[in-house]
Amino acid sequence: MTGTPLPEGGARFQRTLTTPKIVFIIIAAAAPLAAMLFTVPLAFAIGTGPGVPAMFLFAGLTLLCFSAGYAAIARRITHMGGFYTHIAHGLGRRAAAGSGLLAVLAYNAATVGVLGAFAYFTQGVAAAHGLDLPWQVWAGAGLLLVALLGYREAEISARLLSVCMVCEIAILVALDIAVLARHGGAALPSASFAPHDVFAPGLGVSVMFGFASFLGFESAALYGEEAKAPHRSVPRATVVAVLAVASFYALTSWVAVGALGPERVRAQAGSHLGDLFFLLSDSYLGHPATVAMQVLLCTSLFASWLALHNAANRYMYALGRDGLMPAGLHATRGGHGSVHRASVVQTVFSAVVVTLFAAAGLDPYVNMSTSMLGLGTLGIILLQALASVAVVGYFRRRRAGRWQTVVAPALGALGLITAAVLVVSNFDVLTGTTEPAVTALPWLLLLAGVLGVALASWLRSARPDRYARLGGASVPAPAPRAPAGDPSGSLSQAAP
Repeated sequence: MTGTPLPEGGARFQRTLTTPKIVFIIIAAAAPLAAMLFTVPLAFAIGTGPGVPAMFLFAGLTLLCFSAGYAAIARRITHMGGFYTHIAHGLGRRAAAGSGLLAVLAYNAATVGVLGAFAYFTQGVAAAHGLDLPWQVWAGAGLLLVALLGYREAEISARLLSVCMVCEIAILVALDIAVLARHGGAALPSASFAPHDVFAPGLGVSVMFGFASFLGFESAALYGEEAKAPHRSVPRATVVAVLAVASFYALTSWVAVGALGPERVRAQAGSHLGDLFFLLSDSYLGHPATVAMQVLLCTSLFASWLALHNAANRYMYALGRDGLMPAGLHATRGGHGSVHRASVVQTVFSAVVVTLFAAAGLDPYVNMSTSMLGLGTLGIILLQALASVAVVGYFRRRRAGRWQTVVAPALGALGLITAAVLVVSNFDVLTGTTEPAVTALPWLLLLAGVLGVALASWLRSARPDRYARLGGASVPAPAPRAPAGDPSGSLSQAAP
């Protein structure tokens, strides 16, 4: 089946992305090194301690169920709108409009959050080695480089992200091997999967951090119009990314439990937090490797920043093309086929937010990064849950395997909704503050969704031509129940 046709006058992108390149992009967005260095110690300390590796497997299995349904719909629909387009096909245009604005808010917030973390940790690492510059300088330098790369086609970003991803995973694999070589089987303690440790107090916090660590893996769909064989490469890249990230997170956190000792892991993590893996590196690999890990932490955050920047760009481009956002965002740069105007807008947005935080004298990590990442993480989890429900809706009257189109996406939706509830109920833990201005941020996601639904409802009556473009040029209408004599259910009706 062919992909969703482009709207009249739509840009034709250079199809240069292969499955491995898309895998590099989406794993880089998850920032494996940063996730291990900061998410895992927190999960150890205030979550289930030695039971954390099991939570990564649970999150991975849930997202694998999600990916099964996602792969089924991605083989039929290719569009830069990603989940926004899939939701249009499965739940209708108004739901898609709400999810589209939610996606723009979530990805832009996540981008700013990673920007803050990059500036903070790069300033710290550079100062420790004699180059003491304000964090605003590092934020500005990073913004300039991200702007230049975002202005070009995705192929260039994919090459850079592949190098960053390989390097950050290599240093952690080296640490895993060193621990296994020293402790043997004791480096993989059975306590990490013992029921009394897996279901210990702090379970909700561990599950929340488990899902938060996969941030960005779902972005493969946004590159459908830039992939060489999107109906194969997009679903394959998503499944490969989930399997790789889940296995890697579970193994590395399991080995860390073995290195610290199941009975000591909670106390050790609570004492050292962000320095925990640096201390393990010093002990098992030596100080030069620790220095390399510190530098790779900065490149890991930059890679995640660039990947999320590109994801935000593509959502804004798609919504501009479909009339939900200013039409000026629907523009590509001749010769490169890049969504340059959306990239510029995203860069300006990030610069304005950074300037406001800096002018207020707020910390780039404690204030800006944690709050914006918390908002972005929750928004993306909600988006994934809606996309899972949309798969069930899309295939409701289409002949396809029930596992991929009903059972797996339903299980994925259930797990993701659970994760969203946990994030909302533990939002102060995720963001590290109880300030009302921060804990109220999830309401912005609801506001964005309601605004999108209201805008689509207005377009349906006032601008039916623009309404018809929402979710792609040819959103198929949900078929009614087939009457007797028409078992295929092939009749059509007006789109919702």
